Amino acid sequence: MRVLGINCGSSSLKFDLLDVNASASQVVRIVTGVVDRIGPEATCSFSSKAKKVNRKMPVPDHEGAFHEVMTMLQEAGLAKQIEALGHRVVHGGARLVEPALIDETVIAAIEAVSDLAPLHNEPAVATIKAARAQLPDIPMVATFDTAFYAGLPEVAAQYALPRDLSERLGIRRYGFHGIAHRYMVEQYRALRPDVERPRLITLQLGNGCSVTASLDGRPLDTSMGFTPLEGLVMGTRSGDLDPIIPLFLADHGGLSREQVEAILNHESGLLGLSGRSHDMRDLLQASAAGDERSSLAVDAFCYRAKKYIGGYLTVLGGADALVFGGGIGEHSLAVRQRICAGLEWAGLALDDKTNQVDSGEHRQISASGSNVEAWVVAVDEAAIIAKDVVARLADGGYTPQPS
Repeated sequence: MRVLGINCGSSSLKFDLLDVNASASQVVRIVTGVVDRIGPEATCSFSSKAKKVNRKMPVPDHEGAFHEVMTMLQEAGLAKQIEALGHRVVHGGARLVEPALIDETVIAAIEAVSDLAPLHNEPAVATIKAARAQLPDIPMVATFDTAFYAGLPEVAAQYALPRDLSERLGIRRYGFHGIAHRYMVEQYRALRPDVERPRLITLQLGNGCSVTASLDGRPLDTSMGFTPLEGLVMGTRSGDLDPIIPLFLADHGGLSREQVEAILNHESGLLGLSGRSHDMRDLLQASAAGDERSSLAVDAFCYRAKKYIGGYLTVLGGADALVFGGGIGEHSLAVRQRICAGLEWAGLALDDKTNQVDSGEHRQISASGSNVEAWVVAVDEAAIIAKDVVARLADGGYTPQPS
C-alpha cells in the first residue's frame, strides 16, 4: 500500500509517500518533503530519486499547505498512487488511545482536546479536513503521540490533585512525542534482540524535548505531562516550573492568561535563558565565543536532561541503554557529551570517536565495556505512521472509547 504520511507542526507540514508491505514490516520511502514557515514567505520542498523541488511562495495556512503538497505530487505524477493517508496528531486525550480510522466522530474527539495542544492539534484538524475535501474516497488514519502512554502506571500518570477534579476535567499525565519514543524503543530492540526486557531511557531532543523510561517496550514514566509544556528545557518552552509562577506572573506582572501562556510556550526555554536564540547550534557557537547567557542556556538544557536520567535510572533500577533522537539528540555531539558526562558511576561512558560521527544512521556511541549502552537513532516518525495506517485498515478501523 502506498501511504501519504502527514506530520503537522505549528508552522510546517512535513509529508512522506511510503510503500508499505502487507504485514507492515517493511517501509520504502518514495518521496519526502515539507512546506515550512507557513505564511507569506513559505518554502515548499520535495525530494525523490527522480525529482527535486524547492520554491518560495505565500502559503496562508495548513489547508493551503496541503494543497501545495498535492500540487507537487501531481506535478511528479505521484498523486494518483496514494492509497491511504496517515496523520500524526499530537493529543488524542483519554479517548483516542490507538490509531483511528478518521471520520466525523474522530475529528470531533480531536477537536475536544485541542485546547491542550493548540499549536499542533488545530493545524492537524485543518489539514485533515483539507485532505478529506480533496481526497474524499481515500481512507485516512490518525496516529496519536499520546497513545504510547495510554497504559502509563497510575503512580506516574496521576497528579497529586483532588481526585474528583482530576477525573471531571481529565487532568493526568498524557505524555507526548510518543511516536518518536516508540520508534526508538522498536529500533533498539531490533538492533539488540539479545537484550531481554530492555530497560531504556529514550531522549527526544529538538525544539521540543522529552525523555521516557520504558521496560520491555512499555513506558513507565515520561517528562511531558498534561500538555507538552512540562519537563525538559526546550527551544522556547520553559519545562518544569514551580506551579505558582504563572499565577505570580499574572498577579504581579500585570499579564493576562494569554500573555502568560505565550511567555511559557514561546519566549522561555533556551530562548529565554540566552536572550539570543532557541537554536542549539547558535547557542553552542555563542558559548564558545564567550557569551555567558548562551553558556547558561546550554548548561541548563543538559543539566535538566541529566537530572531526569538520574530519576529514571532509579525508576528502572538501572538501564540497558540511553537512546538519543531528534534534531539535537541525533546531530549535536557536544550536547550528548555534556549530558552523559559524570554518568560513569552508572556504568556509562561515551566513545569519543563514535560520538563525533554524524552519519544520519543508527549507531552505538558508548565505549566498549560500558554497562549502560548509548545509542543514536535516526527517528523516522513517518514509518510508524505508515505502518499504523496499514495495520489499522487491515483490521477494519477503530472507534474511540466512550467518554
